Amino acid sequence: MLDVAVIEEPAAAEASLAPIRSGILAALAEPGSAAMLAARLGLPRQKINYHLKELERHGLVELAEERRKGNVTERIYQATAASYVISPSALSAVSPDPSRAPDQLSARWLLALGARLVQEVGALVSGASRARKRVATFGIDTEVRFASAADRAAFADELTRTVADLVGRYHDESAPRGRSHRVVVGLHQIPAVQPTDPSGQTDPQPSGETATTHTTAGQDA
Repeated sequence: MLDVAVIEEPAAAEASLAPIRSGILAALAEPGSAAMLAARLGLPRQKINYHLKELERHGLVELAEERRKGNVTERIYQATAASYVISPSALSAVSPDPSRAPDQLSARWLLALGARLVQEVGALVSGASRARKRVATFGIDTEVRFASAADRAAFADELTRTVADLVGRYHDESAPRGRSHRVVVGLHQIPAVQPTDPSGQTDPQPSGETATTHTTAGQDA
């Protein structure tokens, strides 16, 4: 089982988002049969079987083993990953395009950058899995708490200059065997999760001047 799998096909994304099927995927972090899932989820076995077949058809669950019980063969399934990420390529016609309106101070542009990151790294991971190879990547995830908005602005300015200096020193357009990499640096306030309301939903709200920075460098295929 993979830690994270990328869903790129629209039909697979649709299948994973159905509440019953997402519940089945979560339950199959541990192998189980249709009968076991029916007991865990409180649903008829026939209904579980139908959804299992759909999830298996889209590569989201797989047969782990078959067990003989008298004259009956029990099929044990397992999710193909512990968690899933849906790539923006599943919504290719409306997926975000960071080049459309680049703006370093726009939260929506940062969101578009994040979507492109998921799409590109997802494609690399999927291709590497098929070729049974590893992908060369690097990531930094840290937090910084600013005393004021002015400190945050100064941090962003210094970070911009530092990244530009590093890129200028290491970028080599003429390298015949060079490989292009994408470097994305994001700075955003951390939403504070509020207590659950009566409907069972949580309400993320910004809080304080804490921010998270994400730095990633992904190798192209």
